[in-house]
Amino acid sequence: MALQGSGAITFAQIQAEFGGSNPISLSEYYGVSTVPSSGAISLSNFYGTSNTVVPVATGGSITYSGNYKIHTFNSSANFNMTTAGVGSGFTTIEYLVIAGGAGGGKAGGGGAGGMRTGTVTASTGSATVTVGGGGGGNAYGNGSNGGNSTFRTITSTGGGAGAGMLRVGFNGGSGGGGGLPDSGGHAGGTGISGQGNRGGTSYRLSGGGGGGKGQVGEHSNTDGGNYGGDGGNGLASSISGSSVTYAGGGGGTGWSLYGTGGSGGGGRGGVVSGAAVAGSANYGGGGGGAWEGTARAGGSGKVIVRYRYQ
Repeated sequence: MALQGSGAITFAQIQAEFGGSNPISLSEYYGVSTVPSSGAISLSNFYGTSNTVVPVATGGSITYSGNYKIHTFNSSANFNMTTAGVGSGFTTIEYLVIAGGAGGGKAGGGGAGGMRTGTVTASTGSATVTVGGGGGGNAYGNGSNGGNSTFRTITSTGGGAGAGMLRVGFNGGSGGGGGLPDSGGHAGGTGISGQGNRGGTSYRLSGGGGGGKGQVGEHSNTDGGNYGGDGGNGLASSISGSSVTYAGGGGGTGWSLYGTGGSGGGGRGGVVSGAAVAGSANYGGGGGGAWEGTARAGGSGKVIVRYRYQ
């Protein structure tokens, strides 16, 4: 916290802000902020000063919003911090880590990529940022899981694949939708707590929706028709400086009506006469499940980090 800009300043206040030894000597603070590096020092030299070091880092696409410097990674690269911050508000890094969404299967929609947010302590060094790719769709069986995304010690798990006919959806950051049942229902994947939700169960001639970060995947046929389940909605983040929704689940296939993709990049499912839609790239959206034709791939992930720079 900066010292006051006028009035009396005590040696104890200076020591609390900048550290130092006892007994206190002003010569310890030569060169600090506006203090001269030699000669006489006046207490007024400390007006408005603070023990603040601004973080410095490179990597990714850099933008600014208010007091924050933002590094966005749409593909794997390095985040290099050459100077760690010192002082209130300058010692932490915020992160958003979204894994790749899963591909849809011949029924179930693909689960969204796992999405994690939080903070880590700023420290110098180079860290590999991994951005997970989207999983592939499969018009005959199960899709494939999305790829994991990482930043430092944080890992978000790729979305769970949408299931094929007579199969069960896979677990992942968000679970994939279930496959077409011969009788009864086939459950979707359960998802991972803190990263994404479960996929929907499939009934009759339709597939369940993939789970999203903010919502579970919908079961198919909730109103008794042969309708695919909707993908679960994603969740909004403002880390980039504006509110953006990520990690929506893919919609399941339906005989008469497809399941819609969840908000945040989820692709809709297909119907007998219509193709499914892929998950959105760099949103971690799940791909739509297919009926006849091609189930679609999930969207790739994204990593965003930001810190106060002024």
